[in-house]
Amino acid sequence: MIIGIIGAMEEEVAVLKQAMEIEETVTYASMDFCKGKLCGKDVVIVRSGIGKVNAGICAQVLVDKFNVEVLINTGIAGSLDAAIDIGDMVISTDLVEHDMDASIFGDPIGQVPRMDTFSFPADASLVEKALAANAEANPDIKTFTGRIVSGDQFVSSSEVKDRLVNLFQAKCTEMEGAAIAHAAYLNKVSCVIIRAISDKADNSATMDYPTFEKKAIEHSVRLVQNLLPRI
Repeated sequence: MIIGIIGAMEEEVAVLKQAMEIEETVTYASMDFCKGKLCGKDVVIVRSGIGKVNAGICAQVLVDKFNVEVLINTGIAGSLDAAIDIGDMVISTDLVEHDMDASIFGDPIGQVPRMDTFSFPADASLVEKALAANAEANPDIKTFTGRIVSGDQFVSSSEVKDRLVNLFQAKCTEMEGAAIAHAAYLNKVSCVIIRAISDKADNSATMDYPTFEKKAIEHSVRLVQNLLPRI
């Protein structure tokens, strides 16, 4: 089994790449795919770039060119739940594209028109394994499971945050996960989206983000390294 690990930013995958035995690096769609071994598993690690289109293309390349059976997306996100603090971890149960809006045709906001699902599910067994992995890897932080919403927007206002909470009852918001889960759904491969909280997705976001990004990424890396042997 080959596991694809996607991070939007180089910072999110650099440590994992340093820890793996890289057998080859191949470029597709202007993305560098590092194939090799990590924690005893066959993996392909790649920086997708930021946003839903980059993430969706990246996931499809992993399926088409590397035959991955599992997609893991690791990175950072803004909290949408007062109980979830900066540094905590959110593991996806399902994902919605919050900026998809065809409501003029009667669809709920977030529904991709003419698709047979509103949200894109994570693999339940991967969610449980990620929960156990984080409890062991990062015992100093809290772990939450729930819906994650994605859109091509850095959420930094209380008004937008409140809207996302009201519409989707989501735990956190970011810019790639739903696109990866969408690709996984269409290709019938397993996926889980793992997000360390770097900001509160409100008016404090720009102040918090640089300070806490590094620590959030460290938590994500430790979780992934603990998760891989469990898959």
